[in-house]
Amino acid sequence: MAKSTQYLLVGSTEAYSGKSATIVGLTHQLVQKGISVAYGKPLGTCLINDSTKIEEEDVSFLSNTLELSSNQIKPPLLYLDRDTINQRLQGHNTTDYSAALQDYLQNTQEDLVLLEGPGNLSEGSLFHLSVPEIAEVVNASILLVSRYDSLLLVSSLLAAKKFLGDRLVGVVINDIPPSEIETVSGVVKPYLEQQSIPVLGMLPQDNLLHSVSVRELATRLDAQVLCRRDRLDLMVESLSIGAMNVNSALEYFRQRNNMAVVTGGDRTDLQLAALETSTHCLILTGHTPPQQLILSRAEDLEIPVLSVDFDTLTTVEIVDRSFGKVPIHEPIKVNCIRELIAKYFDLERLMTCLGLEPAVPA
Repeated sequence: MAKSTQYLLVGSTEAYSGKSATIVGLTHQLVQKGISVAYGKPLGTCLINDSTKIEEEDVSFLSNTLELSSNQIKPPLLYLDRDTINQRLQGHNTTDYSAALQDYLQNTQEDLVLLEGPGNLSEGSLFHLSVPEIAEVVNASILLVSRYDSLLLVSSLLAAKKFLGDRLVGVVINDIPPSEIETVSGVVKPYLEQQSIPVLGMLPQDNLLHSVSVRELATRLDAQVLCRRDRLDLMVESLSIGAMNVNSALEYFRQRNNMAVVTGGDRTDLQLAALETSTHCLILTGHTPPQQLILSRAEDLEIPVLSVDFDTLTTVEIVDRSFGKVPIHEPIKVNCIRELIAKYFDLERLMTCLGLEPAVPA
C-alpha cells in the first residue's frame, strides 16, 4: 500500500517569529533523512505595496534554497493585500478557498508537505485560510514557532493550545537570549510539556539572524551607493548614530560590531572615526557629498558608503525597523539556521509524531 502524504503546517502566534527560517532548517534535515518534501504557502502576505513581487522572490528563493523542483513548490493561492481584502468585503470575491485549497494540494506525491501559515493564528480568517482552518481542510498537524520575549510567552502558547487542540504537535521557542536559556530549559519547557505542549526546539539568539545586508538597507533607503558596490553583501548587526564629538564617538564605536553608522555628510571627523572601527556601512544624510578622502579611505577598507535623501531621524527609523524583519535570503543566514535546527531541534520526535520513517540509515 502506498504511503499517504503527511501535512505539517508551520504557524506562529505573531509575525516575524521565524517560520520561514524553521522551514529552511527542517527541510534540510528531513531531506538528509531521505524524506521527500514539498512546500506551499497558501496565503501570501503583503509587506509593502508590491506584494506580488516580494512573494515571487520568496518562492523562488525557497525553491533554490530547499533544492526542490518546481513541482514541489506551490506558490500562494492569493495575496493578502488591500485590493484583495476590499473585494472580499464588498462581495466581489466569493471564492470558496476551502475547496481551492484542496485543489491546490492535489497530486502531491511527497512524504511530507510543509505549509507555511500566515503571520498569526487569525490572519486569513476572512478567506477561511487561517492556521486552524487550513489545518482542518487538509488534516494537517501544526508546529508553532514563537519568538521568546519574556515569560509571558507561556500564556500565548497555552491559549494557542486551547485554540488548536490536538493538532498542535509541538512548538519551537526561537531567539532565546543567552541570559534566558537556563530559564527556558529548566522552567518553561518542563511546564509546557506538563500541559501537553511538546517543546521540539529551543533556538538561542544569534546576532547574524537579526542582521541585515547593506544591499537590503540600500534598497529600503533608496540610497545612492557612492563606493564599494561590490561589498553590498556585508551584514550589518548594529546601528550607530554619529552626532557627538569625535572622541566620544570613537569610544562608542569601539564598543559595537559590524555597524551601520548614520551621520551627516558634512561630519568628516565622525566619518573617519567610523571607518577606523567595526563599520560595515556608512550612511550619509543631509545632501552634503563626502570629501574625497572619505571615499578613498572607504575604498581601501572595502566599506560601502551610501547617500540618502532622508533626514537622520527618518533614516535611523528605517534602518532600525529592518533588523530581525528581513527575509533570510543571504546564504550565510541559511547556513546559520541549518546549523541551529540541526543542533537544537528534536527532529526524531517530530518524525515520530508525524509517523515518518527515515529512508536513510542514521
